[in-house]
Amino acid sequence: MQRVKEISRLTEGSLFKKILIFSLPLMLSNVLQVLFNLSDIAVVGRFAGSQALGSVGSTSILVMLFTGFLIGLGNGVNALIARYIGADNDEDVTKSSHTSFVVSLAAGFILAAAGIGLSRPMLRLLGTKPELLDGAVLYVRIYFCGMPALALYNYGNGVFSADGDTKRPLVFLSVAGVVNIALNLLFVIVCKMSVAGVAIGSIVSQYLSAAFIIIALFRTRRPYRLYFKGMKLCGHKLKHVLTLGVPAGLQNAVFAAANLFIQAGVNTFDTVMVEGNSAAANADAIIYDLMAAFYTACTSFMSQNYGAGKRDRVLKSYFICLMYSFTIGAAVSLVIGLCGRYFLSIFTTEQAVVDAGMKRLTIMCCSYAVSAFMDCTIAATRGLNKTIIPTVIVLIGSCVLRIVWVYTVFAYYKTVPSLYLLYIFSWSVTAVAEIIYFVIIYRKTKPKSPDATVSI
Repeated sequence: MQRVKEISRLTEGSLFKKILIFSLPLMLSNVLQVLFNLSDIAVVGRFAGSQALGSVGSTSILVMLFTGFLIGLGNGVNALIARYIGADNDEDVTKSSHTSFVVSLAAGFILAAAGIGLSRPMLRLLGTKPELLDGAVLYVRIYFCGMPALALYNYGNGVFSADGDTKRPLVFLSVAGVVNIALNLLFVIVCKMSVAGVAIGSIVSQYLSAAFIIIALFRTRRPYRLYFKGMKLCGHKLKHVLTLGVPAGLQNAVFAAANLFIQAGVNTFDTVMVEGNSAAANADAIIYDLMAAFYTACTSFMSQNYGAGKRDRVLKSYFICLMYSFTIGAAVSLVIGLCGRYFLSIFTTEQAVVDAGMKRLTIMCCSYAVSAFMDCTIAATRGLNKTIIPTVIVLIGSCVLRIVWVYTVFAYYKTVPSLYLLYIFSWSVTAVAEIIYFVIIYRKTKPKSPDATVSI
């Protein structure tokens, strides 16, 4: 019991050390999750051909649109429960945990139904190549059957991370991921199931990781422990969960929605460029998810210290997390950029596809680290109980601005650089606006009771 209590003390000790120790398991979890997801693309690319690679790769933006919402919802759960833990309010931790479980499960089923039903028209709207469409639809429909499990895993990961426990989700994900890779190889190489095989492998691993984390929540002795009699919505906590979780989910979904227009731009090139983009885009997930570990840390540390009334540690947490996320983003971008051709050869054996992928990779590896200023600041404002205005800023800066860019700058030049330079431009503009808002609300906000209404 003492050990469990010790990991929750994000309000004491060296922030440099504690944030790093907290984030390392999250980094490993995120990288493993990316690598396991990349196994889908690597296996079909190498053993089922470039058309199967293009089919699976063409779904990435659509999948991110839905899964991004669930990840954001989990981040909102993390912020709320961390704040109650920081305030030593066990009763509200318990009620928030059960309410969040019900909300997350419901969201998973709703998104699964919507994704399965709308997969074909949405992929057509993206301009998916006719020769890739049927395979892409099949992959999405099977993959989206795992949305309820993905919702529960992100809920559980948010709860444990709020308490400083980032190791157990890592263990659960590692086991499920190994199963995922084994099933991918079995279904694609042995059973010749191609796109369907990797999709089935993914949802099996998702339900396995969800089962592990929910069982752990039933067995823990911490205040957020799940029990069947508590499985109900608490009206007051429902408002807080929705007010924090839904805007956080929408922020992630907004990025994916804007990227739908970018994918439509990619689809105006030939099939080789589409396939090269699918291979190169895998670097996005690796680098971004490494950086995202520090965004979760930023929200968790700022929320607990906000709840505990320790204002000095709130601001220090933001700057330390920003420094860590920028550094890891720049370092990993440099490595992948220098080893780009070797990286792309993991996903395809066709040299033309590698050459096409390098056009995207070269530009993006000079851009990733800039996103830290935007995303870390968004996580910080969430830790200060602010959600609505940051979401609006993201909507304008990273959605509207990107759409305008696609239909103006890219429409005029119609080149690969003119498409991918929009990332660093939109990240920079959004980051400036988010930082200005963060400075304003930090000066006005004083740590207060976590029962206070979540504001804009």
